Amino acid sequence: MAQYTKHPVAAPPTAPERESTGHLLLRGYIILVLIVTFAHAAVYNLVGPYGAGIVLGAFLLATLGIGVPMLARKHPQPFAWRRLPWSAVGYTALALVSVAWSQWREATLITWFLLGAVTVNALFIAQVLTWREIVRALASAFKWILGLSLALELWVSLVLQHALLPNFLELPPGKIDPQWYWVRDNLFDGGRLQGIVGNANLLGFISLFAIITFGVLYAARVRWRTTLALWTLLAVFFLFRAASATAYVCAAAAVVVLVVALLMRRAATPGARTRIYTVAIGGALVVGTAAWFLREPLLGLIGRSADLTGRSNKIWASVIERWHHHPLFGNGFSSPWLPSDPAFAKWIKDHGIPVFHAHNMWLDVLMQLGVLGAILIAIAFLSLLWRSWFFAVDRPRWDLTSHRSYSPLTLLPSLFTVVLLVQGLTESTPIMLWGWMLLILLSFKLKTTPLLGVGERERVIERGERRRRVP
Repeated sequence: MAQYTKHPVAAPPTAPERESTGHLLLRGYIILVLIVTFAHAAVYNLVGPYGAGIVLGAFLLATLGIGVPMLARKHPQPFAWRRLPWSAVGYTALALVSVAWSQWREATLITWFLLGAVTVNALFIAQVLTWREIVRALASAFKWILGLSLALELWVSLVLQHALLPNFLELPPGKIDPQWYWVRDNLFDGGRLQGIVGNANLLGFISLFAIITFGVLYAARVRWRTTLALWTLLAVFFLFRAASATAYVCAAAAVVVLVVALLMRRAATPGARTRIYTVAIGGALVVGTAAWFLREPLLGLIGRSADLTGRSNKIWASVIERWHHHPLFGNGFSSPWLPSDPAFAKWIKDHGIPVFHAHNMWLDVLMQLGVLGAILIAIAFLSLLWRSWFFAVDRPRWDLTSHRSYSPLTLLPSLFTVVLLVQGLTESTPIMLWGWMLLILLSFKLKTTPLLGVGERERVIERGERRRRVP
């Protein structure tokens, strides 16, 4: 039985941080925020655009209600204003200022609210959780999304027995384009699965992020590894059935980066690291050049056209043409493109549906915020890539001890960053919603906590993890 002194001078006992009910509730709330952000398309399909906006606004108010008092009490630590990801914050500010010259001001204000809400939530998560808690929260969010996706696909195939429209609308079959469906009832016929997010590409990327997260947790020898392996198999199943070519390419890039990072960890001398860098960079240039010249047969192997399913000939050409009108500061922020705005409603359509983004992060930024915005985004992602890489390959050291073991968890930021950068070549998701949340969250956390295990809260949790692993 726990005992403590009743001496009037002694402070009353407090529960350890990892056992605090309030902290457990905080982690639960953050998991809910992550679910709503990563599966925002599911919220959109469930309650419509206005309902999705209300949900996001409610979470923003809740985050401010929780975070402002914690910030005033400097709990769990003072807010590191000087370590904010300033290039990303500058991009956010430029997006708001662009309303002054925007060609679609209403869309700028509405979508900036989305950007601002995601930014605040990301900074809040990085402030109140440790690295281990962030990885666990991501894993829990991905489990909920994958589990609900499987449940929805099973319900549509076994109970409803026909495709499902957003908002559970009922229309006669065959009257609309299949692109409008939330779930297409493809679970047992071999078609592409869309899950609760209603988009096969999004489901593929969430599955890839889930595999990375589950993998680093498994390598870190957390509890319930068998259950974690089963969740990984479900994520692999969804990644395969989503049949997203971009997700497959991102997965291949993540594997290459993982192999290079592990080799760098085993390198005993600076010369060995130099040789690994030379081989890796040279090999990447050769493979990239070969893939460019052989793009047509390679894309044909995965069932894609040489113009990347209409991206280069239709979408990218139109975006570049609009960018030429305002090359320096752009036409005004709008991520995503709002189909309710006349500037986007009849501009670019795919299967009769207005396109929501440029399917290329860099072209989207150029069109919206011009060269200045592209420079800010480039600095933000390059800074994240630089910090996350050395977070993964450098041995943790904050004192004279130079032989601490590497942690598998430190691999996650660099793998996530590489996936976002490769995805940005054919998608604009890295500058919207969960892509933007990962950029802000990882950038701010790497600047405030550049080493795993630094700080009293990190050491308390580390001791707790070590005790749980002792048989």
